[in-house]
Amino acid sequence: MRKIPVLLCSAVLTMVAALPLQAQQAIAPPVSVPPTTAPVPTAPSLLPAAENTPSAPSAGAPVLTREDAEAWLDGIMPYALANGDIAGAVVVVVKDGRILVQKGYGYADLEKRAPVDPENTLFRPGSVSKLFTWTAVMQLVSQGKLDLDADINTYLDFKIPQRDGKPITLRHVMTHTTGMEEQIRGLITSRLDEVVPLGDALKNWTPERIYAPGTTPAYSNYATALAGYIVERASGQPFYDYIDAQIFKPLGMKHSSFRQPLPATLLSGMSKGYERASSGEAKEYEFISLAPAGSLAATGSDMGRFMIAHLQDGAFGDARILDAATAQQMHSTGQASIGPLNRMMLGFYETSVNGHRAISHGGDTQWFHSDLQLFLDDGIGLFVSMNSAGRDGATGHIRTALSRGFADRYLPGKPAAPQGVSKEEALLHASQMAGTYVSSRRADSSFVSLSNLLGPVKVIANDDGSLTVSAAIGYGGAPKKWREIAPYVWQDTTSTDRLAADVVEGKVTRFTLEPYAPIMVFQRLSSWHAAYLPLLIASLIVVLLTVVAWPVSALVRRYYGVPYRLSGVDARAHRLVRIGALLSLLATSAALALVASMLSALEMTSPRSDVMINAMRLFATVALPVGAAFAVWNAWHVLRSQRRWLAKLWAVLLALACLFLLWLGFAPQVLGCGANA
Repeated sequence: MRKIPVLLCSAVLTMVAALPLQAQQAIAPPVSVPPTTAPVPTAPSLLPAAENTPSAPSAGAPVLTREDAEAWLDGIMPYALANGDIAGAVVVVVKDGRILVQKGYGYADLEKRAPVDPENTLFRPGSVSKLFTWTAVMQLVSQGKLDLDADINTYLDFKIPQRDGKPITLRHVMTHTTGMEEQIRGLITSRLDEVVPLGDALKNWTPERIYAPGTTPAYSNYATALAGYIVERASGQPFYDYIDAQIFKPLGMKHSSFRQPLPATLLSGMSKGYERASSGEAKEYEFISLAPAGSLAATGSDMGRFMIAHLQDGAFGDARILDAATAQQMHSTGQASIGPLNRMMLGFYETSVNGHRAISHGGDTQWFHSDLQLFLDDGIGLFVSMNSAGRDGATGHIRTALSRGFADRYLPGKPAAPQGVSKEEALLHASQMAGTYVSSRRADSSFVSLSNLLGPVKVIANDDGSLTVSAAIGYGGAPKKWREIAPYVWQDTTSTDRLAADVVEGKVTRFTLEPYAPIMVFQRLSSWHAAYLPLLIASLIVVLLTVVAWPVSALVRRYYGVPYRLSGVDARAHRLVRIGALLSLLATSAALALVASMLSALEMTSPRSDVMINAMRLFATVALPVGAAFAVWNAWHVLRSQRRWLAKLWAVLLALACLFLLWLGFAPQVLGCGANA
């Protein structure tokens, strides 16, 4: 599933040219292993195609043949995996109705030194799984069993509340515009006994609707799982059975399954997952509570079959998983984003590049990272999956470099000539963009919304009229530079990615940038909300200094033999306010640390963490009000006393700090009880 770096923002984007240089400093893999090339399937169900027939290449572009693609991949992947500290990967290229290339790189099991086999090694494609769920929905739409524009409650046995008098539809679900907040509780676990039936998982907690449907893209695993549940109810079959019968069987995908645990016949071929290859430590199998959103395990070869079917409008040999009209509807019906940026199709992201129409979907679990690209008019598909988190976002860089480099090599084109803007306009528009923003894909009504404080997106207007966005980081670790190419449309100076903004009455209200454009936008924060993080930092510094000063002052007095000069109520207030500061510091730090841990290690969102989450919330419910009460009482007393002005100033600052931390406990709902996140 698409990860939530929160929530958000995995940095992406023309590393191919830099790979040889980076490889010079690469960490060598434990033992070198040659790429594993599986023979191209020749089953009757695969449409024949001349292996070296180009798909109308542009003049001067290399011809996409098996030999050239293999050589190109072999020149990139081994270095990229070593440099990124990734154990293994599979890459599949399809063209003109057949698998052109399928190759394994590195290891599926480091301990056994088992190489990746594209035909027999299963990977976890994460949110690429959603494409199977969307395909199932469209099958039932074509049969008249589902309507994309009907109230989703028509198909459910529980109710999703309306927002602003408007219900959710399957079209909203497939375009990630349901308006639901982010939900991460129980998303991934290593324990099968924590996976509950799909219907129960959905009914346990329905995320808040924070936008009117159809207005704001906000990627949602929960909404996708709703679609899978609707497939169950409309078809009369469990989701796993339906996918097996209606997609896997006609496509001959014999090494693929959504089932948890994996069937024994497939488990032996499942790749291990790793944090880093250099650690050599295999991670436990990841169970996905919302299975339709990301529980697929599949070989590269099987994913090639799925790509072929979609490239051929649902047909695969003599089989068909979608009728042509339905497949075309799925691939070409777009939900507009901002400005001219790529749109969200019915389940696919639009990722058109170099003038070539393309759709795609990416996916991440904790350890597996994947991407699927379809160049619809060229009959070409590309799939990659890696079995390690790797170093410093390496998997994101590799995925982007691979798809972008592939398109630039085999499908080049002339981009449309930019209109350009005057220097004065560029400076004005950049100044309008400058500010602090938050992602539309976020938790809003649970304590996890504390994460919104930790990761605001800052847009900076540069002196030359260009923009810098904190969430968009280049390969060298520095923020990208965006130059305006049309009114309120910018382009990355090192790629074809674009950024666009919505402007209302001369004010930028939100923006988005590719590749995030189809699934989220960034909304401007008010000055008050933008000040949350600085105020949080300042408050924590004040209470921390107060707490540290407590033992330090005692030690200094003891060392110099100076007596404690306060007595009576003054002494009591002095001691209590330090206890209050300590309580406020511990409660706030515990909440922030827990949220940060949950977002960096989704395993912590499992039910095993419920006791810890409830303990944190109950402690905060007591500690923050008590800390604020002590601080306010101390300030009131000190201001009425004969203490020095510095003591009075500090007492006021401490009271304000504790009150702000208490308010933070109320606003993101840290105070209270319950483990929903």
